[in-house]
Amino acid sequence: MTEQDYRLLNEQLAALIHDVPHLTANLANASALLWGALEEINWVGFYLLEDGVLVLGPFQGKPACIEIRPGRGVCGTAVEQDETQSVPNVLEFPGHIACDAASRSEVVVPLHRSGHVVGVLDVDSAQPGRFSETDRLGLELLARTLERELEALL
Repeated sequence: MTEQDYRLLNEQLAALIHDVPHLTANLANASALLWGALEEINWVGFYLLEDGVLVLGPFQGKPACIEIRPGRGVCGTAVEQDETQSVPNVLEFPGHIACDAASRSEVVVPLHRSGHVVGVLDVDSAQPGRFSETDRLGLELLARTLERELEALL
C-alpha cells in the first residue's frame, strides 16, 4: 500500500468507529477493515492489557495465543519498550512466540490511553520482509486514530 492508500484507509477507519460506544465491536470492525485492505497478511488483530497481561481481542485469521506477557515475543516487546516493532523475519526475533507457524514477518504497534500502553495492533504475514517503512507508518497512523476515537473505551 502507498502512503495515500493508508490515508484513505485511515479515513475509512475513523468514519467506521466514530461515536460508536462499543470497544469490542469497534476493534472487530477495525480488524475486518484491515483484513480486507492489506495484501499478503495472514493475521490482523488486537491484544489488550488486562491485569498486566496482553489478552487476545478481536482479530481476523487463524486462532491465536490467548495471553502474552510483556517482554515476551514481538507483542510483549512492543508493550515493554512502548514502541512499534517491525520484524522482517520473526524466526530471528529473540523469544518469538509462534502462534501461527506460517507467520514470517510482523508489525506490532502499541495502543495508548492517557500516555500508557493499553494494548497493541498486531499484523502478521507469511511472507518474510512483507512490511515496509510505509506500512509501519501507515499502521501507526491507524493506531493513533483508534486511540483518539476510542479513548474513553480503551
